[in-house]
Amino acid sequence: MSSTTIPTEQRSTAPAPTPPPARQRRRRSTATIVATSVTYAVLIALAAVYIMPFLIQVATSFKTDAEATANPVALIPQTFTTAAYTKLFVNSDFPVWFANSAVVTVFVTLGRVFFDSLAGYALARLHFRGRTIVFAALVAVMSVPMVVLLIPKFLVINQLGIYDSYTGMILPLLTDAAGVFIMKNFFESIPASVEEQARIDGAGTFRVFWSIVLPMARPALITIIILSFQGSWNELAHFIVSTQSPSLTTLTKGVAGLASGQLSQGSQYPLKLAAAAIMTIPVAVLFFIFQRRIMNSSEGAVKE
Repeated sequence: MSSTTIPTEQRSTAPAPTPPPARQRRRRSTATIVATSVTYAVLIALAAVYIMPFLIQVATSFKTDAEATANPVALIPQTFTTAAYTKLFVNSDFPVWFANSAVVTVFVTLGRVFFDSLAGYALARLHFRGRTIVFAALVAVMSVPMVVLLIPKFLVINQLGIYDSYTGMILPLLTDAAGVFIMKNFFESIPASVEEQARIDGAGTFRVFWSIVLPMARPALITIIILSFQGSWNELAHFIVSTQSPSLTTLTKGVAGLASGQLSQGSQYPLKLAAAAIMTIPVAVLFFIFQRRIMNSSEGAVKE
């Protein structure tokens, strides 16, 4: 057989793409720069709106009472003073409030991490009669405003004899419906085959939960830690109905009293904002430490 050679001139070649004109490229580049600039300007404006109150709060806490009243939004104090912080820690019960909030928050956070994960695992893996009803009740509790439950909560706490005590402050907060809901959904995303090998080796339900499944739920656990810490640290309504003794006053209750002029007469803007600034620090530190790990669903994934 003889092969025919097609001349080079007759070979079909695809036409080379025509580059856009220089004027069109410049127009696109200008439009991209304008759009990016507008986007960043809007984001910077929104960030300033959210950050400005906190900056004013911190700046005002270092002012004198007269300056804070005359020029409350100035970001640079004319007379820098730490009198508000000195009065908080030396001439008030602020250290007691801080200690009470710290104790309650630590116990509530640990309790919610443990009990929410237990309840979430039970609803996700254990097949028992009435499981659907329990989950429906859980969702229903999430839709009920907490203020509606304040009077029943007070009656139950008083009936149990734990009113005006650490037990009454901590026990009703050890579980929450939102945490159980988050843990249940996360456990359901973990393949059941992960637990089969451990069951074959003779591990019980709690051992499988504690040693196999719980370490894989680290992203959800970190989310529960942050939400529980923030929720219990900022809780106010529950402490109003569960305590009355000044020795059990928490930060939220104490700062609310400061806002109504508890210590002395006058506006006391530096004192109030100094207390609010200190109260903000623990939650902000916790959030910045764990923010990258909040509900990172790719972490702990298992190949089938």
